[in-house]
Amino acid sequence: MPTSSSSGSFNVALWPTHLSMSMGNAVLLLMLSRCSTKCLIEITSPGPRFSQLLIKPISLACANLGSIDHGRQVHCHFIVSEYANDEVVKSSLVDMYAKCGLLNSAKAVFDSIRVKNTISWTAMVSGYAKSGRKEEALELFRILPVKNLYSWTALISGFVQSGKGLEAFSVFTEMRRERVDILDPLVLSSIVGACANLAASIAGRQVHGLVIALGFDSCVFISNALIDMYAKCSDVIAAKDIFSRMRHRDVVSWTSLIVGMAQHGQAEKALALYDDMVSHGVKPNEVTFVGLIYACSHVGFVEKGRELFQSMTKDYGIRPSLQHYTCLLDLLGRSGLLDEAENLIHTMPFPPDEPTWAALLSACKRQGRGQMGIRIADHLVSSFKLKDPSTYILLSNIYASASLWGKVSEARRKLGEMEVRKDPGHSSVEVRKETEVFYAGETSHPLKEDIFRLLKKLEEEMRIRNGYVPDTSWILHDMDEQEKEKLLFWHSERSAVAYGLLKAVPGTPIRIVKNLRVCGDCHVVLKHISEITEREIIVRDATRYHHFKGGKCSCNDFW
Repeated sequence: MPTSSSSGSFNVALWPTHLSMSMGNAVLLLMLSRCSTKCLIEITSPGPRFSQLLIKPISLACANLGSIDHGRQVHCHFIVSEYANDEVVKSSLVDMYAKCGLLNSAKAVFDSIRVKNTISWTAMVSGYAKSGRKEEALELFRILPVKNLYSWTALISGFVQSGKGLEAFSVFTEMRRERVDILDPLVLSSIVGACANLAASIAGRQVHGLVIALGFDSCVFISNALIDMYAKCSDVIAAKDIFSRMRHRDVVSWTSLIVGMAQHGQAEKALALYDDMVSHGVKPNEVTFVGLIYACSHVGFVEKGRELFQSMTKDYGIRPSLQHYTCLLDLLGRSGLLDEAENLIHTMPFPPDEPTWAALLSACKRQGRGQMGIRIADHLVSSFKLKDPSTYILLSNIYASASLWGKVSEARRKLGEMEVRKDPGHSSVEVRKETEVFYAGETSHPLKEDIFRLLKKLEEEMRIRNGYVPDTSWILHDMDEQEKEKLLFWHSERSAVAYGLLKAVPGTPIRIVKNLRVCGDCHVVLKHISEITEREIIVRDATRYHHFKGGKCSCNDFW
């Protein structure tokens, strides 16, 4: 820490050194919290050169900590100072505001710079991309005078972080066409992340090949990204292979594979890997325990989940976050312990947020606790401005299950006023290096007739062979049974599976990604199809991964 004089003021000569050397956010936060406006003025007063030394680490600290109030104090001081037009200082301020998401403030400072440097240009491009402002990011990037690997990486990484994986791929492809030398693996880590988010296994393997060709396969954080990518692309075997080949592993390496196994229903293997991790002297982190409790939640290991939750604090001094409490609540709810789950909500040291209540509401629906579900749904509507479309869908389903069509309409009206958007159900399937997307109820596909005939043939065989009867309770609309069966028939995952059976290489697994939770009837149907066709079907839905094989699912119907 910077030393103090006998009068209690900071030794200003030591600030640049200390700020530059302080890597921990906790240290920076303490330094900034002790740094009043008067102190900031004092430490930046010796002259323009000294201010340049200080503003970058101070603004970076403010950005990393989200301490925009301190950042604005510094900015205000510079505005009235003799060096208010210092362009190095302004570039650092642009970077600070952009990283804090205050893009209008960043743009105002950016526009005031006469000779803009790489830092200011890249900060604005990155800020727009991270905020999902695609057009503004691309427009600014196109007029950037000098594009280097750093600026390309900032744009690609920003798009990945804002969930615009396809845009990230497009920019990465353009970068390769421009023959930009990849001397730093950070851009590869970002594009691997895009593959993971999109579950684009073919593209992911191509990027993996590029990683090897460029000699970055020994880089730990690249290997960690590849483990995560393969797990999210439903190829846990490939993820394990990357892990086993690593010479050096950090906590992220172990945690990525633990989480991947947990998501694919391999709870026992995830827990065994955790024991192996501890035996190797690697200390778990907060994310490790999220993955472990999640693993327990999806196979019903209640006591083991409780034990791990207690171990966080007792053995590792990790204070459980709201996410950990939500995972524990989900475990209790999925195991039918709804009263205990609700009690946890009222006693945990955090105010429950929308996802926490939604986890309990989902458990009520799954366990058939209709009255409790309606009470919680009413609480959600009255207490929150809902932001997650999946909560909206769950809310509607709870009311519809009780045939409360008036409340369904009222909830949709209110949620519409709150600008909550319901994403249409859709499923994508990767076949022969191409991705095909199907929407629920879609009947306009060029192979519509072939898909219809195959699904009809499979349904008839399911009825005869397995005694299948459509479970229309999953159609939450006020209509007759025949119409409900028709809606079930054209659920997007069924069309995607049929397309995969028609077009994929015979005998290869069919990989589906769905944006919503697979309904119970489709879950039954996909089990039957996997048995009849003797094909493995892997589905990544909004909740977890399902491996259908030989008439069974890896989730053991616990999802």
